[in-house]
Amino acid sequence: MNSSHPYQAPENGFRTFFVLWLTQSISVIGSALTYFSITIWLTQVLYPAPEQKGQLALALSAVSLAWGIPHIVIMPIAGAWADRHDRKTTMVVCDYLSGCLTLVLMALILLGVLQLWMLIFILVLSTLVGDFHRSAFDSSYSMLVPEHQLARANGMMQTTWSISDILSPAIAAGLIALPALARQGAMGGPLGILLGRLAEGTPLAIGVDVLTFFIAGLTPLFLKVPSPKRQDFAPGGAGNKSLWADIKEGALYIWRRRPMMWLLATFTVANFLGSFLSVLRPLVLKYNLAQDWGAAGFTFETALALISTSTGVGGLIGGFFISTWGGLKKRRIYGVLIPMLLVGLMQMLFGLTPWLFIAAAISAFWSGVIPVMNAHSMAIWQGQTPRELQGRVFAVRRTIAQFTFPIGTGLAGLVGGIFSPSLVVAVTGGLLILFCVTQFFNPFLMKVEDKNYLDTLAMEAEGITLPVAVRQAQKAEGITQPIAVRRAQKPSL
Repeated sequence: MNSSHPYQAPENGFRTFFVLWLTQSISVIGSALTYFSITIWLTQVLYPAPEQKGQLALALSAVSLAWGIPHIVIMPIAGAWADRHDRKTTMVVCDYLSGCLTLVLMALILLGVLQLWMLIFILVLSTLVGDFHRSAFDSSYSMLVPEHQLARANGMMQTTWSISDILSPAIAAGLIALPALARQGAMGGPLGILLGRLAEGTPLAIGVDVLTFFIAGLTPLFLKVPSPKRQDFAPGGAGNKSLWADIKEGALYIWRRRPMMWLLATFTVANFLGSFLSVLRPLVLKYNLAQDWGAAGFTFETALALISTSTGVGGLIGGFFISTWGGLKKRRIYGVLIPMLLVGLMQMLFGLTPWLFIAAAISAFWSGVIPVMNAHSMAIWQGQTPRELQGRVFAVRRTIAQFTFPIGTGLAGLVGGIFSPSLVVAVTGGLLILFCVTQFFNPFLMKVEDKNYLDTLAMEAEGITLPVAVRQAQKAEGITQPIAVRRAQKPSL
């Protein structure tokens, strides 16, 4: 893509993005139904007894690892694929494959033969397919949306997850309860008879997810979703280079820009520490908050629905806020670090509180600042990365930022079965607070939005001597290079 002719988004690009966002949001809600239902199935069907606490912790950890490990392995390949192939086609195919996998999961539960290893296997396949879809979709934002609206578009996508947190628990809980209600005579007719024959209602919630995948896969067929034209694939270019070369190019783009590496390191630590809350939240609710929600007349399902819904409400408010505001236009790094520090504070308080409603309020505030943090981070990456490189760079970025998540998930499953889950959550939240404070004094991270500085670092890392006119202009602007950077050799990846 010729930098002398800046890319112009299509005239109706934001409208196309809005339609995609709407249908993908429906699919996200469907997937959240499946996730919520699986959590209920594990805690209430497969491992319901108090003496199975350790097994339940490991099972919840295994489910998280089924997402984390394949995600890290496949994401660089998925990103390179997105930069090589038509992104709309990739999204359509992946949506239908995901729908078929979810249909298999529903059938196994209906037949009463689902075992933990089968669940893990299906989740792994779903993760692999979902990563190809996400790479194609995420790298399409900047092809559809004008640059000044990128933070708003990212805020809308953050809102999607919050909406799913609000709607999915109530919908899933209602669907799961239908068979029991039918057996109690609350529902009559053929439908009531049919529902009464189900042992439990998990397949109903998962069936809705199947339908949403097929709807999401159908919609892009009627829309124009452009893919960037790569210069290296043009006549005379290096279009025959390998997929590994594409992955390496994405990695080197980040490696040669030290502030971007520091931004990745920040999210790497945050994902590691945050994984403890993700895994242990059901255990904190089931064991440490049981006395309070039991006294209030809640069941585990309704208490979990309250926490999930509160999380969704907070995230929706945060997503709506960043979508309306549009985010910081300068110094966006503060829009990352301040919310991240608040995330750590809320995580620590969630582990310490013995009260259900306080935990729900904490969850709402915690999820409310995450859309602000992620939207600013994504806007930084989209502004610093050429459109034809975004699939590869974003994929490598996620791999680096999230590779510690499965490590933390595995540790959470172990320590959560040995120590108090609430104590583990509180301690890891405190560590995240301390880490965020130190990053405000990181000089490299503070320059992550200085594109001239980043590009100069990259040229120095490649051994390119800057023209005299460029160096004089940079000197006038106060841009200098660290000695360590001037002496840096090209990395070997």
